Amino acid sequence: MTTTLSDQPVAHNAKRLLWAGFLAILAAGIGFGVRGGILANWAADFGFTGTQLGDIGGAGFTGFCFGIIIGGVIVDKIGYGKLVFAAFLFHVVSALITFAAHKGQSQETAYNFLYWGTFVFALANGTLEAVANPLVATLFPQNRTHYLNILHASWPAGMVVGGVIGWTLGGAGVSWQIQLGLFLIPVILYGFAFLGQSFPKSEAAAQGLKVGDMLKEVGILGSAVAAYLLVLFFQNALHLPQAASWAVGGVIVVVVGVLTQFSIGSLLLFVLFITHALVGAVELGTDGWIQNITGNILSPTEGKILFVFTSFLMFTLRFCAHFIESKLKVSPIGLLVICAILAVIGLNLVSNITSFAVALGALGVYALGKTFFWPTMLAVIGDRFPRTGAIAMSIMGGIGMMSAGLLGGPGLGYAKDRFTVEHLKQTAPAVYEANKAEKPGSFLFLEPVTGLDGTKLSAAQTAKPEERTEEQKTLSEASIIGDRKTLKADSFIPATMAVIYLLLLVFFKAIGGYKALKITPEQAAGGVNGPADY
Repeated sequence: MTTTLSDQPVAHNAKRLLWAGFLAILAAGIGFGVRGGILANWAADFGFTGTQLGDIGGAGFTGFCFGIIIGGVIVDKIGYGKLVFAAFLFHVVSALITFAAHKGQSQETAYNFLYWGTFVFALANGTLEAVANPLVATLFPQNRTHYLNILHASWPAGMVVGGVIGWTLGGAGVSWQIQLGLFLIPVILYGFAFLGQSFPKSEAAAQGLKVGDMLKEVGILGSAVAAYLLVLFFQNALHLPQAASWAVGGVIVVVVGVLTQFSIGSLLLFVLFITHALVGAVELGTDGWIQNITGNILSPTEGKILFVFTSFLMFTLRFCAHFIESKLKVSPIGLLVICAILAVIGLNLVSNITSFAVALGALGVYALGKTFFWPTMLAVIGDRFPRTGAIAMSIMGGIGMMSAGLLGGPGLGYAKDRFTVEHLKQTAPAVYEANKAEKPGSFLFLEPVTGLDGTKLSAAQTAKPEERTEEQKTLSEASIIGDRKTLKADSFIPATMAVIYLLLLVFFKAIGGYKALKITPEQAAGGVNGPADY
């Protein structure tokens, strides 16, 4: 480990900007945490299937992608302040759209309000991270892993608050609209915290690099990863024809090619982009479902308590990155290897929980595993690719969120439906036929599956055990089996990540060890020839 760690910031107001960013991501975490707890409310009110709920939850990630990628490309040109103001407006508008959904509407109308309200909320979150991530990486260039982990400790902190809101207010019967609306409090606070502040320029912007120069290490390879996920979004969310979606994706790659003089890009950055897609699917995709799953296996109240517990554990651990890196001498890549292995173990343990006490230990292992994924990946980008400014960091964040929205959330929802339905078809086909939803759901190229009617399943899950009919018991047991199998299948994602991180660890050892890079005069002048270009 050759990186020198230092707490010396590059601006006098660095700590205020750090905590302003903390509040901004806190608002996102609260909204995310509350949404995870009110999925059951939406299923009961509107009869949504698991796949439909997964699609709505997925909008909380896809919108983020547009905010962070577009924001990341333009932030060095228009300034941080304008993007913060735009995000503030998006947050307010998202609340108005979401609250327009109410009982008495058709399922389609309610779905559209909830989907697009969630999308705009995520757009605001992504715009803020296009500011916060490169800003903190610029403010603390000698200790990025530590300070980016502190910045992103606000995410689990927000989920703790969101979980407590669901646990207390939801348990007391307070409407989901009031629960969700509480995220506007930190929105107002971050607006005041950012107000009137001066912002530093990124290293790339300070060197006078143009957008095309910053994109060279992203190149055709990196842009192809983002373009593919955008193609899925155009097809699944906007319902564009397949040919038109692929055409738009192709145009994006060509535009990047023209801007970069058709630079292939960095192979290392390409691998990191793909790996971060897996991070988004397993971390955020699972987070969107985990309290629903554990609440189904145990009880809704215990599921909310467990969600708060794991989120608080993540919040605490993210302040320990400096200790791990400086005292234990673990490089960022080494830390990611350990986390991936723990995530595999944790998800398999959670899939077998039978009691609250066992669940605490299992989810503790899972939380320890997923804690450092996101901020440490951002730190690696900041360390190894300073020439990309805010762009590569923002594109990677967008890829992670887009993956969570298009692959993680909907994929887990589809898996829940599929595993549950397969069990019912084998054990109680008549019960399945009497309780299935009206329309099938699909995921990527997999066979469509018609899940259970959300209203009927919710009634079976919430009925007192002694009052359940035999049919309701069958439905409830099948849903639990589906949840357990879903978590086992989910564990294959961090297993793949562990292999990739191990290969990266070997790679860095082969080139002399992991270290943070600086922009050289040759790199500032153009070209993609530095050590970071492997």
